[in-house]
Amino acid sequence: MFGNIYKNRKVFITGHTGFKGSWLCLWLRKLGAEPVGLALAPETEPNHWDLLGLDMPSHFVDIRDRNAVRDVIAASQAEIVFHLAAQPLVRRSYREPIETWDINVTGTVNVLDACRASETVKAIVAVTTDKCYENNEWVWGYRETDRLGGHDPYSASKAAAEIAAASYRRSFLEKGGQLLATARAGNVIGGGDWSEDRLIPDLVRAAKAGQKLEIRSPSATRPWQHVLECLAGYLMLGKALLSGDSTAAEAWNFGPDKEGNRPVIQVLEAMKEEWPVVEWFYPATQQPHEANLLYLDSSRARERLEWRPVLSFPETVELTISWYREFIENGNVPSAGQLERYCTLASTRGIAWSGDVE
Repeated sequence: MFGNIYKNRKVFITGHTGFKGSWLCLWLRKLGAEPVGLALAPETEPNHWDLLGLDMPSHFVDIRDRNAVRDVIAASQAEIVFHLAAQPLVRRSYREPIETWDINVTGTVNVLDACRASETVKAIVAVTTDKCYENNEWVWGYRETDRLGGHDPYSASKAAAEIAAASYRRSFLEKGGQLLATARAGNVIGGGDWSEDRLIPDLVRAAKAGQKLEIRSPSATRPWQHVLECLAGYLMLGKALLSGDSTAAEAWNFGPDKEGNRPVIQVLEAMKEEWPVVEWFYPATQQPHEANLLYLDSSRARERLEWRPVLSFPETVELTISWYREFIENGNVPSAGQLERYCTLASTRGIAWSGDVE
């Protein structure tokens, strides 16, 4: 897979104890890489990182600690950095706006500056979000050249992180021969996410407790995708950068096909088909602002990186719910098996990164 470019290569991941980061570490180990992680300790119990039990160097460091970040990245001797550490929750950003801005902007700058000072880092993939765009409630997808913005502190801080990354690319990294790209993914779901104020984890917790979940915005439409879909995009992007493709050092969208752009209520109904115990209700009180319609145009990644989704929307929901059911009902962690299944599907469907096609 990925032309074996990650095999025996030292890879640095910030936010490796989080939902996306832990899945990325699992995949990198499968690819024969030597991952090194930097993050805070997991906030939830259970959490995917601890459940995986991966044997790899893990540094519990706050990315706001500039000196510590620089020291750990330098000592890792990594050639590529995947920056995923963030405060990723919209409602939490309303409660803690200063922390959100500090982590998402200053933390990103600390990581980029540490990469600039590194003698080994050649490539950086900085992960932001689909919410970094100025949302106009358009019915068509946002492209990488569309205006950045954000209503809530989370979205706005991620837009600012994009601007900071572009500044570092032009001011410092290009001159040093280091390639930096940013990646904007859709609403990512999948097994092992236990974060607060996210639809799937909240619904799973409610179902386990025999309760109904309060659904804030049933008609809100989002680009739903499985976690492995966007990670495949990040890994393909990293491959391009490590191969010295300077044209890849820009912003990239990784979103589902239009079929995956669904309102919340359709996600709920699909989940209930897979797991009938889930129940929900709608609140009577007004909720904090969140975008109602959001869709990504990922044509750039499809045409230039040959990336495209592997899973259909029903497969995405089935894979997600089957993970939680296996864990809750049988105490098993099916992540490795699901990754194997996903890679097999990619190969049989002729996906470029899978290794069986040119």
